[in-house]
Amino acid sequence: MQRVTPILQRACRMDWQSRLPGLLASALALVSTGFWWYWGMGEMYFEGWWGAWYNRLPYLIPGTACLLIALVAVTWPRTGGGLALLAWVGFTIFSVLVGLRNMFVYLTLGGALFLIAVLFWLEGRRRRTWIPPLHWWQRHATLLLIVGMCLVITVGVSTYYLPVVLTREDDGYRGTSLIRGNGVTLMWAPEGPGWNWLQDYGGYPSWKMLALYGLEPIGLDDKNDLDRTVSAGDMAQTGLCAYLNADGTELMDTPQDIWRMPTTEEVVHSLVRHGENAGCAWDGDTGMMDCDRLPDKETPLWTPDTAPVYYWTADVDPDDADFAYYVAYNGAVQTTINRGGNPRHGYRCVKEPPPDTGEFPTGG
Repeated sequence: MQRVTPILQRACRMDWQSRLPGLLASALALVSTGFWWYWGMGEMYFEGWWGAWYNRLPYLIPGTACLLIALVAVTWPRTGGGLALLAWVGFTIFSVLVGLRNMFVYLTLGGALFLIAVLFWLEGRRRRTWIPPLHWWQRHATLLLIVGMCLVITVGVSTYYLPVVLTREDDGYRGTSLIRGNGVTLMWAPEGPGWNWLQDYGGYPSWKMLALYGLEPIGLDDKNDLDRTVSAGDMAQTGLCAYLNADGTELMDTPQDIWRMPTTEEVVHSLVRHGENAGCAWDGDTGMMDCDRLPDKETPLWTPDTAPVYYWTADVDPDDADFAYYVAYNGAVQTTINRGGNPRHGYRCVKEPPPDTGEFPTGG
């Protein structure tokens, strides 16, 4: 018996060592799938809940891809490892095409895919001599854990967001709106060049394009390519808003200096929920702002049936002149590269209300 015990101990150690790649691969697949499933569900509700139903599908692609790879890999490790390797190659090509410069992001996301591929391939070699457990649930415990996790995330995220998006209000009005905010009252531009002017490429102008609109030649074309620092002063002097006519419906050939880009504070203080001011206040920093009630993507400030969920503001990051501020409909304030432009970053020009607004109704 004394001789048998060391042999059993060595056998147990060898079995544990042989199982380690599969355990690590399963853990990484579980974490990766959970992260992307959570991200996709949240972004689908936050950014993608507008217009046709298929607008929401792109947000589910990363999580669904991870889920499929994980399900295949825990059942057929070598096949799943091959799929993970293909995903890594695809992610690498995508990173090169979009010019991804953040090596931390690439090493974290791409490295995880590559490591999962290698570990599952090693697990596949072990399973050549693997004797599966007798019970079905034991053989598929990892699979059940992954699917169960995705179901829990789906229920949890949907429970939080559905009451918000399903009660979102839209009065259909897209004209000039007088919005009385938290200590600020402004006229907001009507639909047209002063409010989320959709470009032919399917997106909206970047902050830099808006700020340099009046720079010769007047227009938005090629302004992102100019090698120069853009300031808040440029936004005020040559910004698109300054060229709007009095009604805010047409761009003129010369500055009219009637409309302007709102400040970060003005946007935050004008956020709404169910036709009432949300009571938000900007503390001068980035992050979620304190609000009396959670603001939402509703009229009269937003258009629930279009893509933008962020508004550019007139402010520039004091620590980096190439970054500009934007405000999300839920009260989050952040900065991003000022030449960035995508279907989720919009804008809306403002002007001071006339002194005789009286009881001019909000939103009309």
